[in-house]
Amino acid sequence: MKGFLLIWLLFMSSLSLWAQSDLTIPDTLPRRAIVLKTATYDGQTYPQVEMREIKVYARGKHRNSFDYRKYRRLVYNVKRVYPYAIIVRKEMIRVDGLLASMRTDKERREFLRTYEKDLFKQYEDDLSKLSITQAKILIKLIDRETQDTSYDLITEYRGKFSASFWQGIARIFGTNLKSRYDPLGDDYLIEQIIMEIEAGRL
Repeated sequence: MKGFLLIWLLFMSSLSLWAQSDLTIPDTLPRRAIVLKTATYDGQTYPQVEMREIKVYARGKHRNSFDYRKYRRLVYNVKRVYPYAIIVRKEMIRVDGLLASMRTDKERREFLRTYEKDLFKQYEDDLSKLSITQAKILIKLIDRETQDTSYDLITEYRGKFSASFWQGIARIFGTNLKSRYDPLGDDYLIEQIIMEIEAGRL
């Protein structure tokens, strides 16, 4: 009886194995297909694939753990202030358009006074929380986005007296409203970080 039971179990297990192997026929068709564009050169047709641009940077001279921590801190600071530089550029374009439509200097002065108050209400809390390092980076990024230093922008919209006053305040805190952005020199790391942000990799 035990021998019969053993033979029956072996027979059933072989049937189940045969059934499984019969059901798992490999599918030769791919699960999804990608349709490629084609390009013809010298009468021959080739598949054409669009690839995202990849930027390659030289390795820094002193790549130790301290440098990496410094770089990560710079990434954090740039990501913190870069949106404000974008806002400055967009707002400058908008304000210039509005000022151009106004007929008198008095109308422009009143508009700028009201606009300045609204800006302070909207951004004063956020900007007051920036560190001095972040403020220095923001000043440079404003120059990058507008092609004008912060000092020049204040002079243009609020006059030389206001620009000199704010420059004095900035100098007390170790910053300079006349700082220029140098993507090929002192600010090359910031430029690389911004390119990575714009490419969606940071």
